[in-house]
Amino acid sequence: QVHLVESGGGLVQAGGSLRLSCAASGRTLSRYSMGWFRQAPGKEREFVGAINSRGDNTYPADSVKGRFRISRDNAKNTVYLQMNSLKVEDTAVYYCGTTEGWGPGVDDLGVYDHWGQGTQVTVST
Repeated sequence: QVHLVESGGGLVQAGGSLRLSCAASGRTLSRYSMGWFRQAPGKEREFVGAINSRGDNTYPADSVKGRFRISRDNAKNTVYLQMNSLKVEDTAVYYCGTTEGWGPGVDDLGVYDHWGQGTQVTVST
């Protein structure tokens, strides 16, 4: 069983930056691809981006491409989401999740089987 804990959220002004972390315990993350999703109030959880198990391939959503970057440190059992040029519409609870595959469908919520509790990101004008 993998236990995931997200951290690093907070309140930031539009144009600012935050770095989220997703730390794992219970099992090494190196066997998993990792995804970041977000959920705004009243909306469905949406894909933000994913990184493969080795960390040499990432897949960002179009809405964050060029602004957000995913990385991982398997030695620290941690995955990161660097968020730059934040916009008000980026406001949401951000979640990380594990999946054992990579390729088409990695943006599908249904392929993820472990989730953290989420961390709130609020972007103000």
